[in-house]
Amino acid sequence: MNREQLVKQVKDKKNYLCVGLDTDITKIPKHLQSHPNAVFEFNKAIIDATKDVCVSYKINTAFYEAMGLKGWEALEQTVHYIPPTHFTIADAKRGDIGNTSAQYAKTFFEVYNFDAVTVAPYMGEDSIRPFLEYEDKWTIVLGLTSNKGSNDFEQLMVLSGAGEQQFLYEKVMQKVAAWGTPDNLMFVVGATKPEQLAEIRKAFPEHFFLVPGVGAQGGSLAEVSKAGLNKDGGILVNASRAIIYASDAETFATDGRIVASEYGQQMKLSLEGIF
Repeated sequence: MNREQLVKQVKDKKNYLCVGLDTDITKIPKHLQSHPNAVFEFNKAIIDATKDVCVSYKINTAFYEAMGLKGWEALEQTVHYIPPTHFTIADAKRGDIGNTSAQYAKTFFEVYNFDAVTVAPYMGEDSIRPFLEYEDKWTIVLGLTSNKGSNDFEQLMVLSGAGEQQFLYEKVMQKVAAWGTPDNLMFVVGATKPEQLAEIRKAFPEHFFLVPGVGAQGGSLAEVSKAGLNKDGGILVNASRAIIYASDAETFATDGRIVASEYGQQMKLSLEGIF
């Protein structure tokens, strides 16, 4: 999916919600746990219930890899089931030397045909370049993440090229931005840091941001929207647990849809005056 198509989805639906399919088989409703294909059946129900109130789905590959072959099969079934109108993200956080990254890129862009994959930038350009070489695919680079440990490295103070103090994540994002364009490169910016998000938006006015951390992690959708929206929408706000685990009843998918719809209504209001 190229930028024009992604922006059209946001504009047409007045929505920038990404539903995270971080499906933990131990947390899905008990009536599904004995199903021979429990994870896919759960995901299928969530997709059916939410596809008209979101523009994107993000699959955190760790939850599938942990199940071995069966998990990879569920991942493949899930990504194939998502409608082609929706932006698909492999939240894999890959990044390695060039020839290894080329295989990761092939895995997620060719074998599974995701629109985007998350990538860790700290091994440098050769670890990211293979992902950027794919046409109409997106590389989503970790910028400022929402986890507590982001203080350990991302928020260290370093010297900029001009000899001034700046955060390490700022220096990394500036460097990475030169390797791609706003048409194939996004950044992850956590919802729990809206003040920094506003500053990052000033520094990168055209790029899309993937913003996790709304809902279970405590991020505010209103604050994120105010800080991050641009003329194209420009953000995909991810919510996972708040939607997919809205309840453990047999009505879990309907209950998840209610939460997703509430987010969607807030997003529609935030987009007034933009579209």
